[in-house]
Amino acid sequence: MRTTLDLHDPLAQQAKAFAALQGLSLTRLIEQGLELRMKQATLSAKPTAPMPISAQRGGLAPGLSGLSTREILDYIDEAEPNAR
Repeated sequence: MRTTLDLHDPLAQQAKAFAALQGLSLTRLIEQGLELRMKQATLSAKPTAPMPISAQRGGLAPGLSGLSTREILDYIDEAEPNAR
């Protein structure tokens, strides 16, 4: 299909130079740009699943920082000596 585009002169010149550097025609460069833009729009329009949110409450026992596995295991051993 033939179509006439009205581009700003500086943009058209830059596009022609860029297409030449890429070994493309200006038409092919414009086609690629349109394809890319439409693909991005399609990807961003897809609905995403909501993030699951846990209703659980709690956390670490008082005094535990959570930065050390050893600290947590020691706490479990003290609270429930036969747990492991």
